Formats: sequence, C-alpha cells, structure tokens
Amino acid sequence: MSAFSPNVTSSRAEPRRLITAIDDHRGTNGMILFIITEAMLFMLLFFSYYYLANGNWVWPQEKSPKLKFAIPLLMILLFSSYVLYWGETQVMRREYGRGRVALVGVIVLGLVFLVLQGFEYHEHLKTLTPYTDAYGSIFYTITSVHALHVVIGLCMLMYVLFLPQLESADRPPHRPMHNAALYWHFVAVVWVTVVGMLYVLPNL
Repeated sequence: MSAFSPNVTSSRAEPRRLITAIDDHRGTNGMILFIITEAMLFMLLFFSYYYLANGNWVWPQEKSPKLKFAIPLLMILLFSSYVLYWGETQVMRREYGRGRVALVGVIVLGLVFLVLQGFEYHEHLKTLTPYTDAYGSIFYTITSVHALHVVIGLCMLMYVLFLPQLESADRPPHRPMHNAALYWHFVAVVWVTVVGMLYVLPNL
C-alpha cells in the first residue's frame, strides 16, 4: 500500500492546487467582471452620443467644447494612474509606507479632478444645460456618469488606505490595492475616450 501512497497523494494534490489557483485570483476576477459590465455601460453611452450626433436632433454646429479644462483633467487622471501603479510596485517590494503615500496622492488628485470638473460645469452651464438640446443632455450624462465612477474609485481607494494591510499575505484572494487600482485605471481609460470623442474630435 505504501508504494502507491505517493501517487494517491499526488492525485489528490492536483485538484487542490487547481482550486487554490482559482481561489487565489477570486477577488481580481470579480473586479474584472465588474469592470466589463461598466465598460458596456459606457459603450452604450458612446453609441448614444454617436446616434444623436448623426440623427435629426438639435446639435451644436458652431461652438465646439473648449479644451480649457478637459486636457488638464486628462493629465490629472493619467498622472494619478501612474502614481497608483508606482504605489503597487512599492507594495510588491514590501515598501508599504510608500504604497500608502501613493494612495493618499491618488486620492488627492482624484478630489482635484472632481473640483476642477465642477468649475468646468459652472462655465458650461452658462450657455449649455442638460435641458438645452440633445447634445446638452448626452454631454452631461456621459461626463456626470464618469464623475460618479471617479467617486466610486475614490471610495475604493479610501477603503484600502485604512486597511491594516494593503496586500494580505495569509489570505491570497484579498488583494485590495491591486483590485482597486484596476478600477482606477479603467476610470482613467474611459476619460481618455471621453476627451477624445466629446472634446478633441469636435475641435478638429
């Protein structure tokens, strides 16, 4: 019987290793699926923008949206995404203090983004409101939905910041900083698309 025991043990260990491998990425896989659903939402919004722009709707033909705020907002989000990536690399090196500093920096940049977008809205609302025409409606819908996602991302990062451990060693599926970072990078990529479609293309 002892001659077969190593094979028996090995055959039992294989399913366990498979289960462990799946379980090890459970949180990340869940975040990826969540991001996919959010990406579908923005795809529908972008399609709506394209449909309204090419339909028989009231659409501005002369004034294009100014890049006064859009480009700085883009730079802020892209830079914050880089800072968060740097923070992740520090956490992987067990430099947890630097990881927390990166989180604080990204949270501050995210708040600056929201404040600056508030100034942009204040300027836009002088000549364009969500009730002005189809363009105003879809413009504020897309940008405000994205702002809501920025708020959600900030809530995730604040939650991670106050955790005792940024990356748990004894509970592998729980990688809070990595999973929150995935969502923040997604928010940054969406804003790149928003700026390209709503701001840059109309000015070309």
